[in-house]
Amino acid sequence: MAHRYTSDLTWADVTPKALYLNRRQIIAGGGALVAGGLAGGGLRAQQEALEPNTWEEITSYNNYYEFGTGKSDPADHAHRLTTQPWSIQIDGLVDNPGTYTLEDILSEVEIEERIYRLRCVEAWSMVVPWNGFELADLLNRVGVQDGARYVAFETVMRPEEMPGLSVPVLDWPYREGLRLDEAMHPLTIMATGIYGEPIPNQNGAPIRLVVPWKYGFKSIKSIVRITLTADQPYASWNASQPGEYGFYSNVNPNVDHPRWSQATERRVGGGLFARRIPTLMFNGYADEVASLYEGMDLAEYF
Repeated sequence: MAHRYTSDLTWADVTPKALYLNRRQIIAGGGALVAGGLAGGGLRAQQEALEPNTWEEITSYNNYYEFGTGKSDPADHAHRLTTQPWSIQIDGLVDNPGTYTLEDILSEVEIEERIYRLRCVEAWSMVVPWNGFELADLLNRVGVQDGARYVAFETVMRPEEMPGLSVPVLDWPYREGLRLDEAMHPLTIMATGIYGEPIPNQNGAPIRLVVPWKYGFKSIKSIVRITLTADQPYASWNASQPGEYGFYSNVNPNVDHPRWSQATERRVGGGLFARRIPTLMFNGYADEVASLYEGMDLAEYF
């Protein structure tokens, strides 16, 4: 007799989605880096050794103060954010300034899969499988003029959709900046997805910056404006508390935050009794990016 037994399992239970995607992205991420001329065997092996955090950990433990300062506030409130339609104003020292729709931007780039370490300035960390494209591809498309030395970014500001904006934690909208050579580095990507899915609102939908060798707050979310400048741009945390948050904010275990050590980190998902792990210089990407800061005093330019 039919229908005597009804399973509550679905195809998603056959192979856990996270495990399936992890394996697929480890392979693809390593290949993408090699294709970009970045990785020798060392970085590819490093990528393959990374074990991403779960979807639940990545999407439920967030800093996105526009939705609240609690770690669960973004997941609770970010559903209010309207992400379609979306456009980015690109201006300043570029040959082709204008307002570009997200569809227009994505039509000219190739989405890759990258698995990167994420190190928060608060001394916790994750490993995140991003989907995105190199920022350099977008900047080359709009044409960077000779006088440009920095790139400024700005997050969307919609008080009616972002309840955290009612609290003056920072001078809203949230703004960040990179040196031009940092922005053009192959490791710097604009992310549009996680685990092969569209990026969730609490993680910075529909498009955000990811700079894996810097503390997480440099990787600004939900970007609506990119400006090429000759002078170092305003950066929200740096302007608010310059003694605690440097403009560069490169991950550096040798330069402590004034209120806590940066020598070690707590891996989210490691369990209550998991040991803290040593933090790596430039978050483990020293071979790729240390040359950008050759000759600089990294304690002064933290």
